[in-house]
Amino acid sequence: MNSDPHPIYRKISWHLLPLLFCCYVIAYIDRVNVGFAKLEMLTDLSMSEAAYGLGAGMFFIGYFLLEVPSNLILHRVGARLWIGRIMITWGILSGAMAHVTTEYQFYVVRLLLGMAEAGFFPGILLYLGYWYPAGVRTRVTAIFMAAVPVAGMIGGPLSGWIMQFLEGHGGQRGWQWMYWIEAVPAVLLGIYVAARLPDNPRHARWLSHAQRELVATSIATEETTKTHGSFRDALGTPRFWQLCAVYFCLVMGNYGVSFWLPSVIKGTGVTDPSQVGLLSALPWIAALVAMMAASASADRHREYRWHVAMPSLLSALGFYLTASHLHGTAGALVAMTLAACGIITSLPIFWSLPATTLSGVAAAGGIALINSLGNVAGFLSPYLVGWLNDRTGSAVAGLHAIAAFLVLGALLTLTLKSPKTN
Repeated sequence: MNSDPHPIYRKISWHLLPLLFCCYVIAYIDRVNVGFAKLEMLTDLSMSEAAYGLGAGMFFIGYFLLEVPSNLILHRVGARLWIGRIMITWGILSGAMAHVTTEYQFYVVRLLLGMAEAGFFPGILLYLGYWYPAGVRTRVTAIFMAAVPVAGMIGGPLSGWIMQFLEGHGGQRGWQWMYWIEAVPAVLLGIYVAARLPDNPRHARWLSHAQRELVATSIATEETTKTHGSFRDALGTPRFWQLCAVYFCLVMGNYGVSFWLPSVIKGTGVTDPSQVGLLSALPWIAALVAMMAASASADRHREYRWHVAMPSLLSALGFYLTASHLHGTAGALVAMTLAACGIITSLPIFWSLPATTLSGVAAAGGIALINSLGNVAGFLSPYLVGWLNDRTGSAVAGLHAIAAFLVLGALLTLTLKSPKTN
């Protein structure tokens, strides 16, 4: 057999990444399509901007509560059954969003949706660590996380089209049709994952026995170089908590783009939902290109801190410029493109930082806790912007606040005490 492991990892990628990528595209669309539903829901449910922001953010309260237990269960029972279960339950609850009729029902279903999806993203990160060593993991993570901009590219036009052209059919509003239609793929893919996804390399029938052993040995050898084998040990290091703070700041920027991009475009005078959807795809297309180029550079140079910090500063600049161009579609779109490129580039590279020190149960719990605490910003970001919007009558203060968090995240990244491997 060829001793070069890279053909094996290419084979693994062809078997795993298309499925995992599609799952994350659907997950992200179902998570943030509330940003498009907002264009009609606020009027239909008589909600304020702050109430919308609170409801959008309730997802992350449920996410926070169950993230770590979910990942520990996945580590124990295997990815196939647990990821499949997550997808089926979140698909059902995403469809249930079409039936909310009051502000409080909106809060409850968003909370339950977050509880259902808890563990999906960190579970996949943990799962990829079962297959890929550090030298290729950043690029693989970037391919998986490219689902975020792709979800924006697909979800924006799709949501806008559904809301415009199915409006009133069967006596239902366009946003209701959007929730129903976009929930179905999650349930179908969840059933497929539960039936077909291998739990680890030793269960991959499409690898030869020698290939399975080579992959398993490579991962086991790498695990011996990591310093934290227990969850408790990981929690005792300042570096771990600094990573949580960095990720919190990055997530503030991520959901600043995801939840408010359609509203920013609409606020410049574009009222047609399908046009809002098409224009909202443009920043995500640029972000996808930037993400892949930067992730390849980070792996090539084995340097991750600057590759996180500089895009974070670029995103901060984008949010700051957006606040100055809220009344011009072209200017706002260019500024939001900078914001999207920066934040989408920094996120997959960030996950190379904890991966260099966490292994075993520490990886299962640590990755989940970083993601869980970081995603509290998913609650704060939409609520803060919505609250400031209601208080000031403008999105300027909220956009400036997100920019400030991204600058802080960049500074915290550059002051990380990193292991020799990065």
